[in-house]
Amino acid sequence: MIQTLFGSLTEEKKTGFLDRMKEAVTRTRENLAERLEDVVSFGKEIDAGTLDDLEAILISADLGSTTTQEVLGKLRDKADRKQIRDVSELKRLLKEELLAILNAANTRPVSRVDGPEVILVVGVNGTGKTTTIGKLSQVFRSQGKNVLLCAADTFRAAAIDQLEIWGQRTGTEVIKTKPGGDPSAVLFDALQSAVARKSDYVVVDTAGRLHTKTSLMSELEKMRRTAQRIIPGAPHETLLVMDATTGQNGLQQARMFTESAGVTGIVLTKLDGTAKGGVVVAISRELGLPVRYVGVGEKAGDLLPFDPKEFVDSLFE
Repeated sequence: MIQTLFGSLTEEKKTGFLDRMKEAVTRTRENLAERLEDVVSFGKEIDAGTLDDLEAILISADLGSTTTQEVLGKLRDKADRKQIRDVSELKRLLKEELLAILNAANTRPVSRVDGPEVILVVGVNGTGKTTTIGKLSQVFRSQGKNVLLCAADTFRAAAIDQLEIWGQRTGTEVIKTKPGGDPSAVLFDALQSAVARKSDYVVVDTAGRLHTKTSLMSELEKMRRTAQRIIPGAPHETLLVMDATTGQNGLQQARMFTESAGVTGIVLTKLDGTAKGGVVVAISRELGLPVRYVGVGEKAGDLLPFDPKEFVDSLFE
């Protein structure tokens, strides 16, 4: 009985995530699937002209030129051999190609962490980085985990204040120092505290100043060394926060961070505010990085674990 009830609750939670994902990508779905229906009437043969129309649709959804050409290359091969009978078949094949790209970026095996799991959160100011950390804390807390937040963006006093507000909202303690203090020093204190308390997670806010890229990346590297001295293998994840509404411009910023900051995954914010959610696929294809979470609103619970299949299904259903 208990197992049946647990299964039903898990299924209900999964259904809820899918519904929220569908709602979040409404504008992208209108820009993609519904425009596809407009250019390919029922029963029309899928030919080169159809795929030219599809190219414009995919680019407008922000898949980017590289990803679009890769997807279309495979579809054109099938169309030339008369293997795409109608719009329904075209959608199915398009979904398969998009899902294959997303799955290819999600290949990192899950490894057991001995002690607190340390997550560095990086990204330029304005992407919703500090807010994302608060929401991430809520995700972990809802799973019954013990979380500690580290306010290592000491460059902005507002970032420390904002993180403290999120700590109060989610019932999570924040380790901080004064504005302008040494980020590695506050990280050192946070990690020692986490070890002593046997915390499950330490989520670390970092400065986001691209205009001083060299010093920022040196600072991040110093923080990595500090983390490894206290907890071997730390940081276990470095998440880059990107704003979905910036599209291809955000992708260029992401390249700068991934080159220097050892990024292992992406958190994509404001997915509900754009018709260009195809940037999720572009990120996976061009950066080779998985999207871990997506932001779909302003509230503490509006950060969803990313599921490639749910995302692709939401774009077409």
